[in-house]
Amino acid sequence: MDFLDQILPLVTKPARYVGGEWNAVRKNWGTVEYKVAFAFPDVYEVGMSHLGLQILYDIVNRRTDALMERVFAPWTDMEEKMRKHDLPLFTLESRRPLLDFDMVAFTLQYEMSFSNVLNMLDLAGIPRAAGQRTEGFPLVVAGGPCAYNPEPLAEFIDLFVIGEGEEAIGELLDVLVEAKRRSASRQDFLITAAQVPGVYVPSLYRVLYREDGSVSGVVPSLDGVPKKVTKRVVKDMDRAPFPDRPIVPSTEVVHDRIMIEVFRGCTRGCRFCQAGVLYRPVREKKPETVLRQAANLTRNTGYDEISLSSLSTSDYTPVREVIKSLLDKHTHQGIGVSLPSLRVDNFSVELAKEVQRVRRSSLTFAPEAGTQRLRDVINKGVREEDLYETTGAAFREGWKAVKLYFMIGLPTETDQDLDGIVRLARAVLDLGRKAGVPRGRLRVTVSVSSFVPKAHTAFQWEPQAPLAELKRKQDYLSERLKERGIVFNYHDAGLSFMEAVFARGDRRLGAVLARAVELGCKFDAWSEHFQLSRWLEAFRLAGLDPEDYAGRRYSDDDPLPWDHIETGVSRQYLAREHRRAQAGLATGDCRTESCPGCGLCEALEIEPSYAGGEQHAGL
Repeated sequence: MDFLDQILPLVTKPARYVGGEWNAVRKNWGTVEYKVAFAFPDVYEVGMSHLGLQILYDIVNRRTDALMERVFAPWTDMEEKMRKHDLPLFTLESRRPLLDFDMVAFTLQYEMSFSNVLNMLDLAGIPRAAGQRTEGFPLVVAGGPCAYNPEPLAEFIDLFVIGEGEEAIGELLDVLVEAKRRSASRQDFLITAAQVPGVYVPSLYRVLYREDGSVSGVVPSLDGVPKKVTKRVVKDMDRAPFPDRPIVPSTEVVHDRIMIEVFRGCTRGCRFCQAGVLYRPVREKKPETVLRQAANLTRNTGYDEISLSSLSTSDYTPVREVIKSLLDKHTHQGIGVSLPSLRVDNFSVELAKEVQRVRRSSLTFAPEAGTQRLRDVINKGVREEDLYETTGAAFREGWKAVKLYFMIGLPTETDQDLDGIVRLARAVLDLGRKAGVPRGRLRVTVSVSSFVPKAHTAFQWEPQAPLAELKRKQDYLSERLKERGIVFNYHDAGLSFMEAVFARGDRRLGAVLARAVELGCKFDAWSEHFQLSRWLEAFRLAGLDPEDYAGRRYSDDDPLPWDHIETGVSRQYLAREHRRAQAGLATGDCRTESCPGCGLCEALEIEPSYAGGEQHAGL
């Protein structure tokens, strides 16, 4: 590590690697029994914007018998220097190599970070394959939303934590610390850990295949190992651990502000949305909890913005009350409040005026589809009139820029639905002109992503549109959105294709992933580094066809590679929602209408949050 101080002046953004930030915790290694490295498989600026990191870091470092330090994926210039000087991957707090830790815990926020997971293991000197790690190597753990289909990474991860980690991390560490004290073998520990609710140990399961090579099931290979692994859920958000002293980054990061989660979960039921299933049920924090956390965070960080985060913050029941209280208390300090996720149908421009009292930015809405027919298919629940009413009012109140998010390649989509996107964008632009927004300052940004079928959603059985068709749709929109005042952005279709492959993947994809990393794949979520040709070559070398994963249409009763992972939302409900989508039928929100029968409240033994009775949706 003596070379480190000589290397840092030679790389971009050296602050990524130095540590020492305000509120960072550096413990005495000699007095702590168990050492954990939290590994975020992307650069510092992305990882330090992740609220889950801050929460788990605080939980572990409050323990007297454990510590947690941080490590991020080094950018390519830093990796080159590290390899040249044989510097192992190290944590920021103590600059110790990952090999010195008992556990390396990865968070899996998006599928295209998988290549970075393997690359970071290589940089750390840790064998990629879990079966090759002997007693002296750290335990490699993973969690996060992508762990809900753990199979593509199963070969490389010792154990996955499925679901929310606030309580699971403590229970797992209790088992680990006890196992270390009695010098338990790696295998003995894994068998014991598999009994912790929410823990999935891939090596204790075997995959059964059909004659055509598709998965017919994932089953335990030992007695006593659970057949299904059910997600962990924190039932009381007011009592859930939350850091009063989060680490303040030493350089600018993606979300450079206070983040307070006001509630977790969503019951809107958008059929493409995985997060809406994974984070059910809805659990709101009380206003006094949010206000107390905000007071502590403003005092301990120095930030000038409070972001109220959730999947749909404007659905938070006391949102107006909380915003008014926060602004009344903190505006005189120059501290503003932001709502990162807004819905057109319950959004108030008056609320936006209140929120952006300190500073005003653009407004972002997600109609998702260009026609009401397709919005009913995906169960979006947004009406065209709502969009026009809200954006028109915003322009009249002084906003000059609006962002609209759409998805292409959705099930049943036609070119008429694409025409609807163009029509909506032009109509919103016209509302800005009528409101008197100066021509040179008026801007409507249309951002389009490609539909990716995700595990545990009503569209998990649907194929992704072929890559050539996604590109055609992008070109179709690009030709029709060439108008002054409209900015058109779209995601790389090839990247979305690979995301779909791994989102629906099975254990055989481990061989592809290993090949891809050997071919130089890394930072695949970054457009300047993603190279589809390398991935296609990796598939060729592994003898697999990526189209078999992204483009396959399953029937509702087909076995799926992730069936052994349980979200609490029943497969019968998802299949029913799939049929309702095909029929163009919308399903109501159980917080305001009748229960659609997802089964989660019964499965997790929690109090239902729905307003109506036990009326289940038809079909």
